[in-house]
Amino acid sequence: MTHGNGTRDGGQLADVSALRPGGHAVVVGGGIAGVTAALTLADAGVRVTLLEGRPRLGGLAFSFQRGDLTVDNGQHVYLRCCTAYRWFLDRIGGTALAPVQERLDVPVVDLARPAGRRLGRLRRDALPVPLHLGRSLATYPHLSLAERAAVGRAALALKGLDLTDPALDTQDFGSWLAAHGQSARAVEALWDLVGVATLNAVAGDASLGLAAMVFKTGLLSEPGAADIGWARVPLGDLHDRMAREALDAAGVRTEVRTRVTSVRAKENGGWSVEVQGESLEADAVVLAVPQRETHDLLPAGALDAPANLLEIGTAPILNIHVVYDRKVLAAPFLAALGTPVQWVFDRTEASGLKEGQYLALSQSAAQNEIDEPVAVLRERYLPELERLLPGTRGAGVKDFFVTRERTATFAPDPGVGRLRPGARTKAPGLYLAGAWTATGWPATMESAVRSGVGAAGAALGALGRSRGLLPDFFGEAA
Repeated sequence: MTHGNGTRDGGQLADVSALRPGGHAVVVGGGIAGVTAALTLADAGVRVTLLEGRPRLGGLAFSFQRGDLTVDNGQHVYLRCCTAYRWFLDRIGGTALAPVQERLDVPVVDLARPAGRRLGRLRRDALPVPLHLGRSLATYPHLSLAERAAVGRAALALKGLDLTDPALDTQDFGSWLAAHGQSARAVEALWDLVGVATLNAVAGDASLGLAAMVFKTGLLSEPGAADIGWARVPLGDLHDRMAREALDAAGVRTEVRTRVTSVRAKENGGWSVEVQGESLEADAVVLAVPQRETHDLLPAGALDAPANLLEIGTAPILNIHVVYDRKVLAAPFLAALGTPVQWVFDRTEASGLKEGQYLALSQSAAQNEIDEPVAVLRERYLPELERLLPGTRGAGVKDFFVTRERTATFAPDPGVGRLRPGARTKAPGLYLAGAWTATGWPATMESAVRSGVGAAGAALGALGRSRGLLPDFFGEAA
């Protein structure tokens, strides 16, 4: 099947290196990092072929059909401070389809509190940092007065950390919080409420460097930095359909259902990319695939310590999907305490559901539940939703299903920073991209875009092309 301008769905690969004079780049992997690298290279005038093994683009942020429903594999959000992902949305024409809140506002329901006192909110005022969160923190009912004051002191200490200090990566965030007067309750009701969703780890398992980066950038850089954005359409509309259209318009040749079997340097310079018994000649190659797949494709000598890639752990995310026969949640989303439920999102409109309401539960750091049978999860979570949302009591459950991403993100363990490689390798013309590379960010869509631009920028230099058209968001929020 052909998609617009030279996009093909498998089949015979043509060698496009002779189409026009100048460099030819092959990007391996059609996730957000790979799409970004391909677009950035094409925008700078490079001929690009993008190869993806799956039948779609989008990597781990995709959609699928379940009957009449269009289902996202998991709920993905971003923040206003995610300048790279916002550039990506703009580049593919998707900004209006994934808007950001006018002002940060997160309802937080604590089921451990008496009825009538369960709802708190994390929201900002139109004041400079750190006053923008002052009133919200002062009235946050899920912490005591002493705990709120201690949170303020810890936030100021966090703001003073130097993110370029490699020692931060060797410490865990939980120990740092304890040393700065944070109670177990404060960690649960505030620090982990944000951190688990963004880092995919509890504070005690997370690198202080990555946690400090998240909180400094999201909460302590600019008043609106933590305003939340999310797609109001299926992720597949953005990361597959609209991304393909942008790639086609840029002249990128996109091949899906096309798995790369090897990447090898040619004796006279350049690269040969082997695909199902055929080969593509390239002047530059960007590997934009997960770390283990990258390890398997790397030629000898490309990295000093390729085994480091295998030491980068992974962390799962469990997504629970429930379709009710009526509306049971009035807000677009909420966060929960005192229950296994973490975050609940209303996906009704985006999924195309015409009657009732479709809720998606995003359960990060789900190591203990990722392999639980659906029946066990149903028995556990439907009663929790009844406790959390009174409207569910008596409502009919029309569908209950689960999506599991066992390797959703790299694990942000202390020490992971030294394992994450940069965009450049020791092999001339070979570059790395992916949220797991050394972007300074945790495993987010923001990190993926930054890695794609970084790899493309490095390749442009080697191809003798101008880097003047590169988007300039590096260092903006870091």
